[in-house]
Amino acid sequence: MLLIDCPFCGARTESEFTYGGPVAAPRPDPATTSDADWVEYLTVTPNPLGPVQEYWWHVAGCGQWLTLWRDTRTHDITEAPHAC
Repeated sequence: MLLIDCPFCGARTESEFTYGGPVAAPRPDPATTSDADWVEYLTVTPNPLGPVQEYWWHVAGCGQWLTLWRDTRTHDITEAPHAC
């Protein structure tokens, strides 16, 4: 189980949080993006091996959204969370 150090509440188990997904590139403008690039943006989910910046919502605590860096190989949090 992950132990996430909320900057507002202190260290809490991941059961208090909801995973919000990886921090991704900004959404492209569909009016100026090719159909192939738009379909790829909508359907292809990156699944990198190694450090990934992620969103987590402290739903059972302060209610804040946090970003943190987590290594997908080990699940270790490699950089302290900070508020969005």
